[in-house]
Amino acid sequence: MKKILLGLALTAAANIGCTADSNKLHVKMNTKTVGDTIVVLSPENPDNRQTFTGKGGVFEFDIDVPTVTTIYLVEPQMFRGLPGQQYVIPAVPGEEAVLTAENAERYDIDGSTFYAQYHEADLTIEEAGKEQGAFMQKLQEMMANGVPRDSVMRLYQAGIEPLQQKVEDAITGFIKAHPDYEASAAIIPQLQDVDKMKAAVALLSPAVRDGRCKPLYQNAIDEIEAQQKAEDEAAKKQAAGIEAPDFTLNDLNGKPLSLSSLRGKYVIIDFWGSWCGWCIKGFPEMKEYYKKYAGKFEILGVDCNDTEAKWKAAVEKHELPWLHVYNPRDSKVLEQYGIQGFPTKIIVGPDGKIVKTIVGEDHAFYTLLDELFGR
Repeated sequence: MKKILLGLALTAAANIGCTADSNKLHVKMNTKTVGDTIVVLSPENPDNRQTFTGKGGVFEFDIDVPTVTTIYLVEPQMFRGLPGQQYVIPAVPGEEAVLTAENAERYDIDGSTFYAQYHEADLTIEEAGKEQGAFMQKLQEMMANGVPRDSVMRLYQAGIEPLQQKVEDAITGFIKAHPDYEASAAIIPQLQDVDKMKAAVALLSPAVRDGRCKPLYQNAIDEIEAQQKAEDEAAKKQAAGIEAPDFTLNDLNGKPLSLSSLRGKYVIIDFWGSWCGWCIKGFPEMKEYYKKYAGKFEILGVDCNDTEAKWKAAVEKHELPWLHVYNPRDSKVLEQYGIQGFPTKIIVGPDGKIVKTIVGEDHAFYTLLDELFGR
């Protein structure tokens, strides 16, 4: 399992709906990339960490697993923000998982029946993804060598579709060839598209399709459909021409500041947090444009999911010269605006109506500012 496929493997491993007589997963590890301690945790209960010791990267232990879930095997220094190794595997009760890694670039998961099937599927998908991996590596090297991000994105958009299709064909082909494998149900979420996932479900044998692992693909389909519904609702709330909902939050001095008090000028509502890496990366260019078009628009930074202390420290550290308010966790502002990710920048016109919404740190935001204010 190459690291480039880690995200796919995580999705495939999540919330597998299987149960067994035993509530324990037996794990064997033989790696050349970790020390003598490994920490096991699950996203369902991240505070419940189990620590195991080994020697020379060799471990053997049992984990209580009432139902199948995803587990993370993490080197302890990663909790202190230091580099380390992390493995992600599906935890299936009553089975044995054997994890091996010769280097930091890839690892294999094998073992008892489920894991043997999963390993077979994983190798098939990995082989199909080699061209995609090489393509992504090339783009990363271009970025590292100073090629403009927009140019790299154009190359990505022009070349990724056939390479991704090759991977999807491999997933579908494996399921067709192995309709009785529970691992075939486990890889369906890697297709990511709901219609393709539903078509793959139809390829499973009835015993697998309606068997103990049905919740795996069904949960994945339900999750994507729910996310799509949320995105559709967010798009309606953020659409151009919609009246921007008014709100009042406290500023850096603890005094209430309302969006409506800025009516009559262009306002950029910037939803961000000190924990958001892409938010922080965007600040230098935001400050350049704030200075470039001084007086033509105002920025209202809305800090989210922070403590007040971390918010104020981040504003001071990054020397952010615009208006700021703190959004407490019990606020309804994120819901009002349908915020799905960070950063989200919403440009509001002098009339109080939304002009444009930009999600993520996207250069299109600055292009739009040039179009609006560079005349």
